[in-house]
Amino acid sequence: MDEVREAVTVEGGILFGHDGSTCAQEALQWAGRLALRADLDLHVVRSWSLTTAPRPATWTPGYVPPLVDWEKAVLDELTRHVAVAELDPGVRVSCSVVHKAPAPALTAAAEGANLLIVGARGHGGFAGLLLGSVSDQLVHHAPCPVTVVRTGAFGRELPPA
Repeated sequence: MDEVREAVTVEGGILFGHDGSTCAQEALQWAGRLALRADLDLHVVRSWSLTTAPRPATWTPGYVPPLVDWEKAVLDELTRHVAVAELDPGVRVSCSVVHKAPAPALTAAAEGANLLIVGARGHGGFAGLLLGSVSDQLVHHAPCPVTVVRTGAFGRELPPA
């Protein structure tokens, strides 16, 4: 990686926005089952900033690594999250990271997607009825259909393909 990626281009398939949360992991499993059933590629994307990125291996006290090291740390963590999700081996999955705020990054990437899927981190009770700010922005501004998957709210599972 010579330059930090500020945009992701998706050519069809399902775009999945992963934020590193438990809710995102559950929604990723749901998206993986849908991708398999619909025979669509699954593009997993995480947006990041220095405040949300894991510390790169090259970090030491008094030394701030270059942005490409931070980007690699984010991609490595995202790749581990996808591996832990144990998606069906038949799912064609790719991982990308983008140095940009989540809503604009996913909105731009969704230009070429058939569907955008994100998780919604609810707070339970009344607050849990509301969408998160990123989910809300995507529902209103994404250029393709959007599915928001809530934690534990899987409803009827998709039958096997």
